[in-house]
Amino acid sequence: MSSAAASRPSPEKIFEALTRYQQTFALKAGIKLDLFTAIAEGANEPAALAKRVQAAERGVRILADYLTIQGFLLKENGKYALTQDSAVFLDQRSPAYMGAMEEFLASDENIANCKILAESVRKGGTASNIGDNSKPVDPRWVKFARSMGAMAVPMAGALTQMIAASSGSGPIKVLDIAAGHGMYGITVAKNLPNVHVTALDWPAVLEVAKENAAKAGIADRFSTRPGSAFDAELGEGYDYVFITNFLHHFDQPTCETLLRKIHAALEPGGRVVTLDFVPNEDRVSPPTTAAFSFVMLGTTEAGDAYTFSEYKNMFHRTGFERTELHPIPGMPSQVLVSYK
Repeated sequence: MSSAAASRPSPEKIFEALTRYQQTFALKAGIKLDLFTAIAEGANEPAALAKRVQAAERGVRILADYLTIQGFLLKENGKYALTQDSAVFLDQRSPAYMGAMEEFLASDENIANCKILAESVRKGGTASNIGDNSKPVDPRWVKFARSMGAMAVPMAGALTQMIAASSGSGPIKVLDIAAGHGMYGITVAKNLPNVHVTALDWPAVLEVAKENAAKAGIADRFSTRPGSAFDAELGEGYDYVFITNFLHHFDQPTCETLLRKIHAALEPGGRVVTLDFVPNEDRVSPPTTAAFSFVMLGTTEAGDAYTFSEYKNMFHRTGFERTELHPIPGMPSQVLVSYK
């Protein structure tokens, strides 16, 4: 093929982008039908699979073929099987099951925000009426807490290793800001018996976190503070404060207001551990991380995916001595550690 032919303009990428929503809803349908668990349990042909998930054979065949085309299933001699990723994350029997994420990531609210994106671009912030994440929107964030906990566990494992490597055997007090499902602090406490976690969030959301703490067997080392991170009394004497996927909802002055409160709540020498999407300075790489600013445009008034230099400056302006960036291999988020 000539270089001219290779570089010839093509509408293929445009077509793919304009139809990619089909993949979202196909995966959502597969999860809701529990198609992946059924295949893993041996219902791997259209007729058996249709009977197992109580759906029409034609519908199941076409959906399973589409999911095969998109890389979520394998097909050979008319039989389906799970890919490695689907086996780990979409089979409900797996301890790493993440199918529940569709309830939040592909929720009606998030889809509606995408439909009005042009208006949000014109405004420079979400055109919806749910953009102020400093105010309680309990149903939305309860859904988040119930849907997204499994996604936190791998990153929480990395936080556990960091704290274990830098702390002694004495009691460790952790404040988990906007804790949601609570799984970051809960996982750390489950693995480190000298850790006590205080979770702060809206009351209805904290009920989910308390359930998760009880299931993890650390309820006696888990306490709560209900309310807004901006308004509630944080307490004091914390060795660590976790800020996980929260600062990106707000503009920099608002973030700095919170960071000053957190600075005052820390013990001398205490640390803030921030987990968030931190793009490179070019703001377009790495792709998944950098693309998160697009999500913030559609869902917040003034949030963003902040670069390391922006975070470093925010923490410096609010009294922290230094901030380090710790990339986590294989994860779209990064960890920042800021020292009082």
